[in-house]
Amino acid sequence: MSAQREEKEFQILAKAEAGNRISTQEALFLWQQGIFQNLMRSAEKIRQKRIQAGRVSYTAFRVVNYTNLCNIECSFCSFMDEVGSGKGYTLTADEILKKIEEAQAQDVHQLFLQGGVNPDLPFDYYLSTLKTIREHFPSIHIRAFSPVEVLFMEKITGLPLEDVLKSLQQAGLNSFPGAGAEILSDRVRDILSPLKADVSEWLRAMETAGRLGLKQSTNIVWGSEETDQEIIEHLNHLRNLQDSTGAVLSFVPWTFQAQTKKFRIRKVPPHEYLKMVALSRMFLDNIPHIEVSIMVAGKQLGELGLFAGADDINSPVIEENVLRSFGLKSIAEAEDFIRSAGFTPVRRNFNFEEGLKS
Repeated sequence: MSAQREEKEFQILAKAEAGNRISTQEALFLWQQGIFQNLMRSAEKIRQKRIQAGRVSYTAFRVVNYTNLCNIECSFCSFMDEVGSGKGYTLTADEILKKIEEAQAQDVHQLFLQGGVNPDLPFDYYLSTLKTIREHFPSIHIRAFSPVEVLFMEKITGLPLEDVLKSLQQAGLNSFPGAGAEILSDRVRDILSPLKADVSEWLRAMETAGRLGLKQSTNIVWGSEETDQEIIEHLNHLRNLQDSTGAVLSFVPWTFQAQTKKFRIRKVPPHEYLKMVALSRMFLDNIPHIEVSIMVAGKQLGELGLFAGADDINSPVIEENVLRSFGLKSIAEAEDFIRSAGFTPVRRNFNFEEGLKS
């Protein structure tokens, strides 16, 4: 039986290394029965064919959470405050501008603007905030909101989602994060966040944004109620999304962190994290970049991920309120980290363009 397993693993890995698409069934076999060191070796071979050898990219950005008031109430989130609780906050445009000024003083010229779903905010808040940022910082790259947030904007405006996104683009939006995905399984979403957009709605938002030319990131967050089959289902949704739009530039694996008492997590061991990095490089054959989030994985595991098919470290990040950060705090620290791992650091922006301020 062991010989049969080894032969099947060898055949699937050889198929992937040759540039041929592996099936969901083959991916599931690798996830459940593959040896993680073998997956790492194959994924690194594939990475070297697709990404110039010896280079690892990084990007610098400031996260600004414009509000923590939210009516979605995800069971795993400790950041949000309930609407009507008398707690929580919503930032003014001037407060956001001040945070951007602080970031630019550190040579950081990208903004990741994201918040809770706050029903008290009108659509004009989002538009006027983007316009004000753009007026004061004409060259800043603004990555903002999420599928869940823009679906809320669609609801309060009564406009088609495409028109909502076009209005945001005209106001200053440059790119769009695939946040709020967690696990793209309606069964899991009903357990973790029953008020959040279901899989079809999340994908509709991403597809609409992609068709409008908004470049995107994607991710997975696992380590809770999901099954192995649902993990592969999630990856397949992302691969199909990219087949449809071609707008996805990167994928980053994250694991759930313990934040609330009502949320059960499973501690993901390091070898499983590395297997995810490697499998994503093989299975997501149409997504060019695989990131390791040093902020979540930490430096030691993140460095190993660079030998498992990843080509980017998604750091440094200034101000992270939602997750506990184990990350890199400065551009110099990010470059030192990459060099110490044996690679040449390459600074890029959110759209993976090099030689521009990020």
